[in-house]
Amino acid sequence: MAAHNLRWYPGVVLLVVLAGGCTGTSAREEKVTLSVFAASSLTDVMPELAETFERAHPDVDLRVTFAGSQVLRLQIEQGASVDVYASANDAHMNALEDSGHVLRSHTLASTDLVIIVPPDNPAGIERFDQLTQAERIVVGTRFVPIGAYTDAVLNNASVVLGDDFAAGVRDRIASMESNVRLVRAKVELGEADAAFVYRTDALNRDRVRVVPIPDEVNVEARFRIALTSETRRGPEAERLLDFLASPPAREIFRAHGFTGAG
Repeated sequence: MAAHNLRWYPGVVLLVVLAGGCTGTSAREEKVTLSVFAASSLTDVMPELAETFERAHPDVDLRVTFAGSQVLRLQIEQGASVDVYASANDAHMNALEDSGHVLRSHTLASTDLVIIVPPDNPAGIERFDQLTQAERIVVGTRFVPIGAYTDAVLNNASVVLGDDFAAGVRDRIASMESNVRLVRAKVELGEADAAFVYRTDALNRDRVRVVPIPDEVNVEARFRIALTSETRRGPEAERLLDFLASPPAREIFRAHGFTGAG
């Protein structure tokens, strides 16, 4: 499989054309292009999934666009041509289901949240209950899934650790970003003392250290996937969804730190 235009521009939609190799013009014309909108937190796992799918289905090319779930939802609502949508939370998928833009959504994968700090950990945060030692905390905006999940964690923390702790964390929020990759980048660039990200976004990252969130405070982040109601590639899209629920796909998800299955 050849990958074209594989680039990441902070704050901008990432478009990855995941196309199987073919040499002749006629062979290329016989391929079906399947358009997928995927949450930015799937950026690492989706290329491997796409490559495995395309090897098993050489008649299909996947064209994957990554961005914040809310950005992709808005584009679908405004008439973007797309066959499959993968959201990082229930809210955006539910809104599209309610409006009739997507059909038969189900859980694709799950993860939970962690705190990340810089490798030198200037605030000395070793435990979640030390988070108020940070001067600069970065989170997602409340309109993006990571921001909504972070808010849920802090609501749980107010019950377990007290209102003052949760309020203290919120008082130290220095920046709110439009997707989880931008949240992580703030820590990687040394512009934050701590941030809330998905566990999968902290996996195998040299420029961050992970501080776990206690189970009694943490939340499950569910990724959901569905066909759009406007797809003209129904059979091919159904094949993709079937593959994503298959044992080979589950193994790839697990290798990237995800749990759960659809």
